[in-house]
Amino acid sequence: MTKSINTILPRIHRPGDVKGLTPEELEALAGELRRTIVRHVAAHGGHLAPSLGVIELTLALFRAFDLERDKLVWDVGHQAYAHKLLTGRADLFHTLRQKGGLSGFPRLGESPYDHFGVGHSSTSISAALGMAMARDLKGEDHEVVAVIGDGSLTAGLAFEGLNQAGDLGRKMVVVLNDNEMSISRNVGALSQFLSRKMTTPFLQRLKSDVEGLLSTIPKIGGDLAGYAKRYGDSVKSFFTPGILFEAFHFTYVGPIDGHDVARMTKVFEEVRTLDKPVLVHVMTTKGKGYEPAESDPTHFHGVGEFVPETGLARKFSGSGLPSYTAIFGETLCKLADKDETIVAITAAMPEGTGTECFRQTHPERFVDVGICEQHAVTFAAGLAVEGYKPAVAIYSTFLQRAYDQIVHDVCLQNLNVNFFLDRCGLVGEDGATHHGAFDLSYLRHIPNIVVMAPKDEAELARMMVTAFEHEGPCAVRYPRGTGVGAKVSRNPRAIEIGRGELVRKGGDALVVTLGSRVYPSIEAAMELQESGGPDAAVFNARFVKPLPEKQLRQLVAKYDRILVVEENALAGGFGSAVLEFLNGAGLLEGRKVQCLGIPDAFIEHGAQKELRAMLGLDKNGIKRSLRKLCK
Repeated sequence: MTKSINTILPRIHRPGDVKGLTPEELEALAGELRRTIVRHVAAHGGHLAPSLGVIELTLALFRAFDLERDKLVWDVGHQAYAHKLLTGRADLFHTLRQKGGLSGFPRLGESPYDHFGVGHSSTSISAALGMAMARDLKGEDHEVVAVIGDGSLTAGLAFEGLNQAGDLGRKMVVVLNDNEMSISRNVGALSQFLSRKMTTPFLQRLKSDVEGLLSTIPKIGGDLAGYAKRYGDSVKSFFTPGILFEAFHFTYVGPIDGHDVARMTKVFEEVRTLDKPVLVHVMTTKGKGYEPAESDPTHFHGVGEFVPETGLARKFSGSGLPSYTAIFGETLCKLADKDETIVAITAAMPEGTGTECFRQTHPERFVDVGICEQHAVTFAAGLAVEGYKPAVAIYSTFLQRAYDQIVHDVCLQNLNVNFFLDRCGLVGEDGATHHGAFDLSYLRHIPNIVVMAPKDEAELARMMVTAFEHEGPCAVRYPRGTGVGAKVSRNPRAIEIGRGELVRKGGDALVVTLGSRVYPSIEAAMELQESGGPDAAVFNARFVKPLPEKQLRQLVAKYDRILVVEENALAGGFGSAVLEFLNGAGLLEGRKVQCLGIPDAFIEHGAQKELRAMLGLDKNGIKRSLRKLCK
């Protein structure tokens, strides 16, 4: 992508500035937006393809609506970069997703034009409906617009919103941004129904065939054919998504070209005059205008740093180690080679969860349910009832959406469903909506479930074997990124449930930890001793539930200074579990116990290393806490 000096974008400080632009200036502005987004995402990473695909749609919305008054709600927020650039944040765009900079998603408080904070999918219709009802109750007359992707539309929440909106009949506009993608290629019957295969050529042939058939009917055929010709839109509506949305009492308009600013502007100006719910169906190309992203929209959905001229990832002198995600996927495939009852389930993220290899090697036992985490869990429960061993691979932050299903459909029935939670703890630049900060807290209090966290790649593989051999629900949580390079055994053995390991001996204090904080704790203890400080033992608990109570009782008896370290919310997390046990066992008296973890706050975006340092969860922070504890 060639560099070019922006001439239009510097003149845009608020949405209204877009309205006076000529068609030529609009086209130039679209190009400037694309170049700016590509340049900054190439430097720091981000959600590229979604934002490139909606640039013309964003311009049309800004021209047709008065965003000084009207409310615009984006779904998920992956596609909101142009929105940020056009609402007075162009000068700060270089700080996107960096600590202290702009959020990667729309966020209340960051701009008066961000009307609802988002990060998880399928929320826009419900939120917009709430705003529309509030507007009517207050006697106001502004417009409310929700923009939702076809991938997000697969979630039940979106249809709950459509159902209520159609019933209430409040004036609002829903824009369906249809690019046949969520993060990966869309799946399910709905995506087939929305497919662009049902567009102009097919419909023209269908219309011609219907008219030809009707004209052959004796006596009345000519009249019927005339009616069909005059009311061709009715035929089109019957064979396109219009029939679905009109069943929800929405007026359906479309599909229309989502890269034709003039056409979309005219349509939006027309539908805003209707005093009812309206759905406008626009067809866009994910990654539009940047060939690498158009060719591989899945890779460029959320991408790290890359060379903008080629789209190739920048080379780093990193560890070169495989990620936990990759280790999980490889191990899952190997285990499934030997066990035909293992079924892999993901929610629209086969690449992100490492299950793409399973799709390739065991397609008959792989299911991508779309953005439907609740369904994924209950679907897995149904498989488990019939003797299968489902592996539900979902990011920690997204599994929150299926909490009730975990409780009632899996754990209450003690079913053999195995949850593999990727991106646990602090995930980095995506920020508060994506940190896996609560899974230990929302899982450990549920009866019947086993909860564990590996310290490295080898322990992850062993915990996977443990989960599949255990009769009952299990959860294994692991962080974003790479491990330490621990070699994975060809035949990993299960771990005795509820048994940890003492990974370092020491006489002055005891560190009790697990998961991603084990190695930083070991390093902190070693460096502290080498510098003449206290000598701390480190115990890798491995299990949050059940706790290794027998080992803890024996160890704690030797120490009066105990530090508990976790990368989870302190409220209700691993530290809480340890304190509850110590208190119940009468082991707190005479001992000083401190817990390190994520405080009672939503942690903003920034690099993982920066955030861990800020919260004292890195090696240096653990050293400081040990020094203070041992004074």
